[in-house]
Amino acid sequence: MSTTVINLINEHGSVRDYKPDPVPEDMINEIVAAAQRAATSSNLQTYSVIITTDPIKKQKLQEISGDQKHISQAPVFFTWCADFSRLNRACNHQGYTLEAGYVENFMVATVDAAIAMQNAALAAQSLGLGFCYIGSIRNQPQRVIDLFQLPKLVYPVAGMTMGWPVKPPRIRPRLPIGAILHWETYDQDDIHFLEKYDRAMIDTGIYLGRQVDLEDQESNEYGWMEHSARRSSKPSRPHLKESIIKAGFLLK
Repeated sequence: MSTTVINLINEHGSVRDYKPDPVPEDMINEIVAAAQRAATSSNLQTYSVIITTDPIKKQKLQEISGDQKHISQAPVFFTWCADFSRLNRACNHQGYTLEAGYVENFMVATVDAAIAMQNAALAAQSLGLGFCYIGSIRNQPQRVIDLFQLPKLVYPVAGMTMGWPVKPPRIRPRLPIGAILHWETYDQDDIHFLEKYDRAMIDTGIYLGRQVDLEDQESNEYGWMEHSARRSSKPSRPHLKESIIKAGFLLK
């Protein structure tokens, strides 16, 4: 990996404020072509992406995703999908019956989509564009399925706003590498790393006004650990399994 690519990765920050200028179609095609060069399990390429610039559809996606205003503001929205539908058509053409009922199939397609969207993100960033992943399209996946007329065995994994940033993104600190890097065996003695990161995140002021549930702590005490623990202690989208099965991934 060249230093230029590493620098590009290190400059990543989510963009939630876009200029109204459109993203040219040939640039979108270039970004998606870069996504296609991502690694994919057994070359199955079990993902697809839906591009929308339609204001009405973007407004509906905004409503689905917790009313994040940059969704309708961004000139283009990408919906990245796990997709076994294309393989089903290939199987039918060749006289086979697709077996897509196992958890492994859904994992393969989801990982394929995730790797492809990260390639697309880096490509977009290299062209001067900004982006933000939108996991909250999974708040109401059936509405997304209906909005884009997704067939069986196609499931929306994540969205992505994209456009020309109004200003450079804020780059947040990440966990110390010692918290996520393990040599030979998994080391659970990492609380000192978490405390160090907690302090760094408090100092950024990133959680000001964003306390989960109650504003019951002073901002100089409310950090990454408390914020993340509160979020992780609550059920998250308990409807997903049912909607995934309804889409044709039986999760056997």
